[in-house]
Amino acid sequence: MKFFLLLSAIGLCSAQYSPHTWSGRTSIVHLFEWRWADIALECERYLAPYGFGGVQVSPPNENIVITNPFRPWWERYQPISYKLCTRSGNDAEFRNMVTRCNNVGVRIYVDAVINHMCGDGNSPGTSSTCGSYFNPQQRDFPAVPYSGWDFNDGKCKTASGGIESYQDANQVRDCRLTGLLDLALEKDYVRTKIADYLNYLIDIGVAGFRLDAAKHMWPGDIKAILDKLHNLNTNWFSGGSRPFIFQEVIDLGGEAISSREYFGNGRVTEFKYGAKLGTVIRKWNGEKMSYLKNWGEGWGFVPTDRALVFVDNHDNQRGHGAGGASILTFWDARLYKVAVGFMLAHPYGFTRVMSSYRWQRNFQNGKDVNDWIGPPNNNGVTKEVTINPDTTCGNDWVCEHRWRQIRNMVVFRNVVDGQPFSNWWDNGSNQVAFGRGNKGFIVFNNDDWSLSTTLQTGLPGGTYCDVISGDKINGDCTGIKVFVSGDGRAHFSISNSAEDPFIAIHTDAKL
Repeated sequence: MKFFLLLSAIGLCSAQYSPHTWSGRTSIVHLFEWRWADIALECERYLAPYGFGGVQVSPPNENIVITNPFRPWWERYQPISYKLCTRSGNDAEFRNMVTRCNNVGVRIYVDAVINHMCGDGNSPGTSSTCGSYFNPQQRDFPAVPYSGWDFNDGKCKTASGGIESYQDANQVRDCRLTGLLDLALEKDYVRTKIADYLNYLIDIGVAGFRLDAAKHMWPGDIKAILDKLHNLNTNWFSGGSRPFIFQEVIDLGGEAISSREYFGNGRVTEFKYGAKLGTVIRKWNGEKMSYLKNWGEGWGFVPTDRALVFVDNHDNQRGHGAGGASILTFWDARLYKVAVGFMLAHPYGFTRVMSSYRWQRNFQNGKDVNDWIGPPNNNGVTKEVTINPDTTCGNDWVCEHRWRQIRNMVVFRNVVDGQPFSNWWDNGSNQVAFGRGNKGFIVFNNDDWSLSTTLQTGLPGGTYCDVISGDKINGDCTGIKVFVSGDGRAHFSISNSAEDPFIAIHTDAKL
């Protein structure tokens, strides 16, 4: 009996590390600031057919409406209540999206803002996305309801009431982050209100949560909330499934708080991943792609089964959050595709692809003073994601996940899932290649000279379509063809001036 109980406990505690994607689907995409109606359509027309596992959605709960500056993206990280109404849509639209996406095997992960409410400097009133009244100075949020008893004002020990030093774990977790009213998560009442919100979403059918600002919450408080959560909805998930949890913990080293303190609750966002990969692909600080041979834990990252990885996210693509200038984004399209291609080919971590919107950047003294700009909109109403005849997106939606090179690497990762990292080759500089068992092989040329060499791919002999330069369509290749001989070897030529200086082949792209 003891043995059985131990096994069931292991079964329960491992569940929050699993994204519950359909078998053979290995990546998620962050459809940042998309409307629920557009996400539902995208699940059906694009994400499911191309094997995306799920979508991280923007916070669905009521937030403050900021008009100066006008409707910034970050207003969604200032909760007013846990009602489902935002510029992305209302409760009915959210439910419709979750149902439609689940029905085609695409999971929904909610960005959960549970560390705080809105900023302390906002005026009282009903300037909120559902029109709920709030009074930040009085700590009054009647739509939850929260009152002065429910915040950490008495617990924070800094003179300002805000976080003053990241070398002090107590103030990072008990004081206000940039003025945001810090919830007293050790109170059972507050934990219950948050759990009620998350359970409402679970019962609708979401598969899990990104926990925003997890570093600013005590791991034990997070655990107490997670312990109150329902199992996932059995309409779409097997009985006893626990929500997938990934916690936003920015840990680049040198601070009082470490991401490993959060492993007991779920995965963590590995911010070192994009920061380091950007430095390597940009060839800054003498870094070379040949150094990527031991990429992953060998670079000081968290264990692969605790890592949620990404090249960029909604914060650091606009200079917020972590990673600094090395972060690659859609603005650096050529190098960005190289970085995302490397991420999706490499076995380390659970991968998230970014999908962004364009905004008018305005650099002054090296800083984009327009980094606040919200999604494409007409007077505050978010524009729909329109689809162009060439399958790209209109209305200033970037849709990196629809770029052929990125979409096809999402498929590559699915095909090679479970295969070992193998057949590494490098030239001692920035030309590298590696395989995934006998299912896939990828070659990069990030040097300033051409690559021409014969490599062991580990793949069965035959003709393969390079999925970077084109697709396999109707039994032929629209891009480069790669000929693998019976012994697994193939010749690769990549010009340093190629539009995309990498080639990827896999067994599903074999003629």
